[in-house]
Amino acid sequence: MNARYPKFERREDDAAEGGCGVVGLASEVPVAGRHLFASLEQMRNRGNGKGGGVALVGLDPRQFGVDSRTLSESYLYAVAYLDSSYRESVEESCIHPNFHVDHIHEMPALETWQRDLTALDTQPPEVVCYFVRPREEQVDLFISRSLDVAIDPNDREAAKQEFVFQTTHSLNVEFYAKDGRTDAFVLSHGRDMLILKIVGYAEDVIRYYRLEDTTAHVWIGHHRYPTRGRVTHPGGAHPFGQGIDCALVHNGDFSNYVAVKDYLAQRGMEPLFFTDTEVGALAFDLHRRVYGYKMEHVIESLAPTSELDYVMLPEDKQEVYSAIQRTHIHGSPDGPWFFIIAQSEGPIHRLIGITDTSMLRPQVFAYQRGEVGIAFCGSEKQVIDAVLESLATEDKRFWRRADEYWNARGGSYTDGGAFLFDIRPTESGGKELVMTNKFGGVVDTHPSGDYDLVLSDDDTPLELSGMPVEDAYLAVLEALPHMDWPQARATLESIEADASENGREWSWGLLTLLLDRRYDIGYLRRSLWLDLVESSLIRTVSSATHSPCDHFVGQRTLGHHP
Repeated sequence: MNARYPKFERREDDAAEGGCGVVGLASEVPVAGRHLFASLEQMRNRGNGKGGGVALVGLDPRQFGVDSRTLSESYLYAVAYLDSSYRESVEESCIHPNFHVDHIHEMPALETWQRDLTALDTQPPEVVCYFVRPREEQVDLFISRSLDVAIDPNDREAAKQEFVFQTTHSLNVEFYAKDGRTDAFVLSHGRDMLILKIVGYAEDVIRYYRLEDTTAHVWIGHHRYPTRGRVTHPGGAHPFGQGIDCALVHNGDFSNYVAVKDYLAQRGMEPLFFTDTEVGALAFDLHRRVYGYKMEHVIESLAPTSELDYVMLPEDKQEVYSAIQRTHIHGSPDGPWFFIIAQSEGPIHRLIGITDTSMLRPQVFAYQRGEVGIAFCGSEKQVIDAVLESLATEDKRFWRRADEYWNARGGSYTDGGAFLFDIRPTESGGKELVMTNKFGGVVDTHPSGDYDLVLSDDDTPLELSGMPVEDAYLAVLEALPHMDWPQARATLESIEADASENGREWSWGLLTLLLDRRYDIGYLRRSLWLDLVESSLIRTVSSATHSPCDHFVGQRTLGHHP
């Protein structure tokens, strides 16, 4: 495919070891970039400031100055110019000869970055977004001269995608890889999607490129802690968008990087950025786009099923999986890793989380279903909760806890250890979240329980005053299955108010039991109930600082010595 291009070698002087921080979300309603701030800031310890990036899928065309048709049909060809003087050369040699340019959008940049973004040591590249369509005559020429045998020349769409892929590779070789130039490179070349990355932290990507109010249905944020490649260049940061219409990040490292690189070379794909994530992105694109595997088989090629899980599979799956493993096992990433992939699949906006079979990298999946649905995958539960808390402060359709959290078991015969969150269009013009596992089985994202916090005149709280903590807890458990939201909220407010009469220790003890233990909550949504319980506990604890009680250990007033 691109094996005909010049070869070169990079030094591995700047390789380092560590882990990465990742978070991804897929939402039925557009989410603004500012809602990832707290989540990404909490994960700074998972990066070292040498590489951060974000990916967006399901964009708002108005924010890029185009109409819906242009956004969905044109390739958003995002080029990072490390030396802006090369923009004219890139456009004259690579962009205009190969593409019809429907629109050009220059990403805004924070002019005061040196003052406001103190963690940035290097100015991020200038990014220009070209909305392009391949020129038909160039595609015809490409088919006659250079089309790989794996691509059907009669499949015009597949040929165009390969043409875009090859044009990107040619641009990256000429302006990034050859002779160590590093003047410009392509960030992404998908439809209705964008990748941005810098030498820095991921939240500074949002701030520098002024993405606070930019919305998307799918977001990925990534802090890089390099295990391979140049650590002081944005080209090595994640996400990687080498594949058409997709962006991939990962936490982990490959012990067989050279083997995967050789596997790709045998199939005409040549990595340029010298990172294990890049070869993972290329392998995903090779199997999905070039070979046309369905998603189950793409996941199997990356994370092959083994041992007992393989034995537990139906015989027909064993036969197919055996063929995949015999063909691709030497190209399967080995070592601990967790992939998060954002994908634009026509009208579907997709988030994918894939766990490797060793499960030596942290991963958490979650979803919340209220008036709207939202799903997550990330490095840790706290970063998911941070996004929900940010959303809940602005939008009452969200609350601070997900309905379900779980860890996937890589290669599991029950669900495959991988989940796909699709944001699909509905007949009414809205969006619907549909979750499936590796095998295509639909996972129910509609938990039971009422989440509508309606107001009512009948909000008489449960009488708990004077009861010991354990008795009060049992009284709440007995009454809760029969409560509606007005009475349940009134009861929590009463527990907070009783802190002054019964003492904060009483309220803390009761609220902690309600937060930590499992019990029947009747018609109420459990996640929302726990959110309200935790909020009551936080307010009660916080009140101790401005109104200390006898048990408060600390400075009650100025000059007081505890």
